[in-house]
Amino acid sequence: MFEAAIASARPELCVPPHLPTRPRGQTIVVGAGKASAEMARVLEAHCDWPLSGVVATRAGYGAQCGRIRIVEAGHPAPDAMSVEAARLALAAVAGLTEDDLVVCLMSGGGSALMCLPGEGLSLADKRAMNAALLASGASISEINCLRRHVSAIKGGRLAAACHPARVLTLAISDVPGDSLIDIASGPTVGDPTTCADALEIARRRAIRLPPPALALLESGRGESPKPGDPRLARAETRLIATPWGAMQAAADVARAAGVAPVILGDRIEGEAREVARALAGVALSCAQHGAPAPPPCVLLSGGETTVTLRGAGSGGRNVEFLLSLAIALEGAAGIWAMAGDTDGVDGAEDVAGAVISPDTLARARCAGVNARDALACNDAHTFFKALGDQVVTGPTRVNVNDFRAILIAPTGWRG
Repeated sequence: MFEAAIASARPELCVPPHLPTRPRGQTIVVGAGKASAEMARVLEAHCDWPLSGVVATRAGYGAQCGRIRIVEAGHPAPDAMSVEAARLALAAVAGLTEDDLVVCLMSGGGSALMCLPGEGLSLADKRAMNAALLASGASISEINCLRRHVSAIKGGRLAAACHPARVLTLAISDVPGDSLIDIASGPTVGDPTTCADALEIARRRAIRLPPPALALLESGRGESPKPGDPRLARAETRLIATPWGAMQAAADVARAAGVAPVILGDRIEGEAREVARALAGVALSCAQHGAPAPPPCVLLSGGETTVTLRGAGSGGRNVEFLLSLAIALEGAAGIWAMAGDTDGVDGAEDVAGAVISPDTLARARCAGVNARDALACNDAHTFFKALGDQVVTGPTRVNVNDFRAILIAPTGWRG
């Protein structure tokens, strides 16, 4: 099911149906994200006219392109190459005319991979702010609201720089609800949020902002282009792959195996450990009462949970979800689960996720690993590594957010 979810969003399938027609002028390609280099490769393969531009992706997620420059930059923390990629993109779209076309290839991870600090901010300020945001437990929409207002390229600014050229953004969604302003922090989309909204999030989430970021927000100088801005009038965005499509592909695999899929949603958010406790209750209800579905069934869900850092362990939101789920299930018979990020990276580790089974806690005890201690210090990657239960995919060059599957089987079932 996980493999099918990833395959549903592969650029070779989802880019060709949305290819642009050749403009009278130039075609410039820019973009950022963990799927964007592969998107650029597919675009090059199908466009037989001159192309140029630059796309930023994560190290190891590059693709062979002959006309579009691929820059490998930092993720999840931006680095000097992230800044260089942003500068190159803005230079590529400078001085265009109404006859020109900009194709923007956006996917998850683009916020870090194409990063240009706003007025008065340094890269060090952006890195410090990024670390504080990721540790705060804030939702992705809250995080990206703050990012947009301290940036010189996010929140519609890239599209404004392209004016008066036509802008076509092809986006692979990795965010709950497919919010266009949150995919790579919406560089080609008008931003309805404000500096005041960003400050309120920082206050509510107790996020300590670097002084230059705070000054930029408080002065209002970080305001972004809004919907209706005339510079964005010729900007169009198309969603070419989504988490919901990935859930449907996984459900098809389940049905083919004689397992009833129950899609709980593609936009589940909240603390990973709390979401796990809630879904454990649903799984146990299926096992005991046959509701919301009798075994064999599988609970499928997507979205993006959050982790509020309490310890210094090695973890990610998917493995934290699984560890909390294993503790909540307490070895219940007939229940297995997997969770992973479709981009192959859960947190900062090059590990997609992990699996649990009815004997996960028992095997951990035999290995001298304490599940509750690991959860308390956000050390789920270390926990699952000790059990040999990590899921490692390598670079998938796809990103349609998180994938979670909880399989509930009847006694003696052999699927």
